[in-house]
Amino acid sequence: FGFATPAQVGALFVVALCAYPENRAECYKMIDTLKGPQRLSLMEKEFIQERMVGKANYIGKAYLKGATPENDYTPERPYKVVIEEDEETDAELGFARVLIWTAGAHNPRLLKLRQKGKDWFLWEYTALFSDVRRPWTRDPWA
Repeated sequence: FGFATPAQVGALFVVALCAYPENRAECYKMIDTLKGPQRLSLMEKEFIQERMVGKANYIGKAYLKGATPENDYTPERPYKVVIEEDEETDAELGFARVLIWTAGAHNPRLLKLRQKGKDWFLWEYTALFSDVRRPWTRDPWA
């Protein structure tokens, strides 16, 4: 597992999001590594923190296979992330686009990666912080 393919980096990013509730600093370190030579800025850290308010315990798990709002985003084991290439993945030289699926939304979320040498790194990742449906135990209307 590593940086050899955009899908590998996408899966590792989901793992980093899952780490956030337990250890925010480690989550940031993981994302820093996934971003390659470009580190998280203070503004990016604040963005992540703001988007995690009230959702930190399930937003990362929402991207794991088998996790649904109905089962409080409890994923299947072994953990898997469903990722597919976007149809326009090769539209821009040195960049790739992948789609990461969640049962918490109608459409997959886009992740854009940038290549450096033979490795791939996070480039645009904020779509994974978009709202997903709340777990049923947290939804007053369920």
